[in-house]
Amino acid sequence: MSHFLPPAAVRDRITQIQAQLPPTVRLIAVTKAVPTDLMRVAYTTGIRDFGESRLQEALAKQAELHDLSDITWHFIGHLQSNKATKAMQHFQWIHAIDSLKLAQQLDHIAQQQGYCPNLCLQVKFLPDPSKYGWSVPDLQAQLPDLDRCQHLRIRGIMTILPQGLTDTESRNTFAQAKALTTHLQQQPWSHLKFEELSMGMSGDYHLAVPAGATMIRLGRVLFGERT
Repeated sequence: MSHFLPPAAVRDRITQIQAQLPPTVRLIAVTKAVPTDLMRVAYTTGIRDFGESRLQEALAKQAELHDLSDITWHFIGHLQSNKATKAMQHFQWIHAIDSLKLAQQLDHIAQQQGYCPNLCLQVKFLPDPSKYGWSVPDLQAQLPDLDRCQHLRIRGIMTILPQGLTDTESRNTFAQAKALTTHLQQQPWSHLKFEELSMGMSGDYHLAVPAGATMIRLGRVLFGERT
């Protein structure tokens, strides 16, 4: 059973957090399992970015919220190859491109469709068997191949920290992500851009923002606990 906050508390939480964020940071409300009535509450506070990680649930919500036509939808979960086409059709952002094989598949789909959502490359700065994504050396080795995916709109990096880190370890890891992003921005890519740094969740966004995050993904701290 989920224990979501009442609408007034959701509104207050979001308003308080928005007031703390610099204008350079985009707040993505993570709404997996969150009912659409609470999503509408978030919308009234000015939230326009919603993150979903289960495709079928997201498509149902998009249908329910079709009247809110200025929502930007972010797919933030692991993208299975058999759902890639649908995700590209229904989301403006996909945050977790985690392999060259998936990127090449999306490049082929984008060539056929004639458009592509904005993409982030998922990078693991610390070993974490529970997460997908590139290690930094593997990413650097495959960036030339990614740059040849000329139909993609790769816009930056996404990372999720392992659980159990101290604040110091989290700060150091976020600093590594910022340093890598800055380094990659300075390279002469043909098609890659590294303008965005998607990092920071409910438990660590207060560390990610000063480290240079441009997008944070918050669920529990906005809506309450879910099972």
